[in-house]
Amino acid sequence: MFPGTLKYALAGRALKNKLWQLNVINIRDFSTDKHGSVDDAPLGGGHGMIMRADVIDAALQATENAPGPRFYPSPRGAKLTQSGIRSLSGGKGALFICGRFEGIDQRVIDKHDLIEISLGDYILSGGELATQVILDSCIRLLPGVMGNHLSHEQESFENGLLEHPNYTQPRIWQGIPAPEVLSSGHHEKIASWRKSQSEDITKKRRPDLWQDYLDNK
Repeated sequence: MFPGTLKYALAGRALKNKLWQLNVINIRDFSTDKHGSVDDAPLGGGHGMIMRADVIDAALQATENAPGPRFYPSPRGAKLTQSGIRSLSGGKGALFICGRFEGIDQRVIDKHDLIEISLGDYILSGGELATQVILDSCIRLLPGVMGNHLSHEQESFENGLLEHPNYTQPRIWQGIPAPEVLSSGHHEKIASWRKSQSEDITKKRRPDLWQDYLDNK
């Protein structure tokens, strides 16, 4: 499952150019039986299976020299934010435990102080896709990955607001003109228009972000 989508486009080119590095550990390599089992039935009963603490612990012990924090993508974790991504991207690296089934034994989470992190209030089949999303968000911020560093500085969440609408050629498409101010060549007016659009969209679509924005102002 790795590198998955990360071998394409910006992230893929950056990987080939060694702007970032990926080391994949197969948890089944640390199984203690001939079947490569990594899970067992939950104590106390219930549906599904739980990934074993002894197997996960052995995998973590083998990667104890990996730099940076250790994350466990989980719906119980703190929600991922752009500021968190920027901080992580500026670090030396990170390790991600990709859960499956009904999750992993709580004891190994506690022992290794794994940081639970969530993409949002929904459930995935496993942590692999979540990890790829997190990595993609980090990789695109690394120096040399994006052609124009201003591209990501003007995106949603970078200034606490959702991004303004964007337009390109043709200026009139199917009888619908792009906003006239964008063709004015007046940079201050364009910047003012974009900011007002961002504020309006954020206020309407994300009242929580809008309130944070007002509080920070």
